[in-house]
Amino acid sequence: MSQENNLLKNTLKEITQPFKDLLHTSRALFGLNLSYMLEGLTYFGIVGLLAIYFNEYIGLDDIRAGNMVGFLTAGITLSMLFLGATVDWIGLRKSLLIALSAMLVGRIILTVSPTVGEPGLWGSAHILSMVGILGIIIGYGIYQPACYAGVKKLTDEKTAAMGYAMLYALMNLGGFLPGLISPPVRKAYGILGVFWVYVALTVVGIFIVYFVITKNAYEKAVAEASQNKNEEEEDDDELKNMTFKEKVQFYIKNFPLRDFRFLYFIFILIPVQTLFAHNWLTLPLYTSRAFEGFVQDNFEFFVNLNPILIFILTPMVAALTTKRNTYNMMIIGTFVMAFPTFILALGPNINTLMAYLIIMTIGEAMWQPRFLQWVAEIAPKNMTGIYMGIGQFPWFLTKIVTSLYSGWFLMKYCPADTPPSQMNTETMWFVYGLIAILSPLGLLLAKKWMMKGFKVKREG
Repeated sequence: MSQENNLLKNTLKEITQPFKDLLHTSRALFGLNLSYMLEGLTYFGIVGLLAIYFNEYIGLDDIRAGNMVGFLTAGITLSMLFLGATVDWIGLRKSLLIALSAMLVGRIILTVSPTVGEPGLWGSAHILSMVGILGIIIGYGIYQPACYAGVKKLTDEKTAAMGYAMLYALMNLGGFLPGLISPPVRKAYGILGVFWVYVALTVVGIFIVYFVITKNAYEKAVAEASQNKNEEEEDDDELKNMTFKEKVQFYIKNFPLRDFRFLYFIFILIPVQTLFAHNWLTLPLYTSRAFEGFVQDNFEFFVNLNPILIFILTPMVAALTTKRNTYNMMIIGTFVMAFPTFILALGPNINTLMAYLIIMTIGEAMWQPRFLQWVAEIAPKNMTGIYMGIGQFPWFLTKIVTSLYSGWFLMKYCPADTPPSQMNTETMWFVYGLIAILSPLGLLLAKKWMMKGFKVKREG
């Protein structure tokens, strides 16, 4: 009995200790997390209403409205590619304030466009709204890489894994919260009323960065984290003291695209990342066409189950695995995420669907935050932001590539106006499973090469 009690105590300690360690971290990290949660809520809240906004207020048809949503989402990914280095050049606090200010201006312009402009394709309201979206794109391209660079600066070996996990979990919480906040505001004041709420939340986010992540709080947090890492205090003096020409030469010399291991690592994840894209390209149509009864009538619930599960599971998984090797967790996590796709190949029923959603989400919770941690760890000093930005580029390609074939598979194996008994969704998911499983296999085969000299590189 005593052995069982000791095992239970050790397990509970292993789960709770990372949370305790994170709770005792700095005021600056708390401010970063709070800002990120508000920004996640605002971003996902606007994206969810954007197509309807362009329909009802700007006067665009479904195709053009969809193009505008794509302009925002794809634009942000490309923006991170070019603006991710901002945090490396000017520091975390300035980057966050500039990013949030750009998004504030963009969101105000987006909200007032229907009022001050003329509706219709390429009307003044349409052009103004695109200017607003451009502001959001620029801001978010700076903001997200800066946040993950901030986690690297503000955590140590004990808190890093949980720090990245919490940031990822808060992003997914942001994807869930608009469903609670938006409906009552929209019913009372319309979509523009909801957008004004998100403008106000952006202002709150700026205040949080300015008053919580103060210069003194940030410098103190960096010093404490550096001391716990047994390193000299990290700061931005190396770049601050360089001329513009020297900074350009520094970035050319250390540019991530010259790092073949980094390139292999981010591109080998594309196969398993296709499952993210299928969450909106395939799952809504699959659950509404291949099922009857409860699932078909409530397909939105199943489609949107992933974000709230991620919010719950990611910190728990991180707590249980915080001492595990990051690369090994990448291999295991991508396998756990890819494998349940074959469960859907058994046929459409609520049991296989729930098994897929839960196991796939556990896999995502195991590897996605670790991916961000790995990218931050392999980045040379003063290059974290640009590594984070370029690390997102394969995600941009994934969204494009998956959209090219997902429609064909749906038309062939899950066509509209066809009884579920006459569909062949099993083949569709089996093929998707074969695609996704390439990622853990590729990571496993390249393990020795990827791990060679890793510690030396991280310290250099």
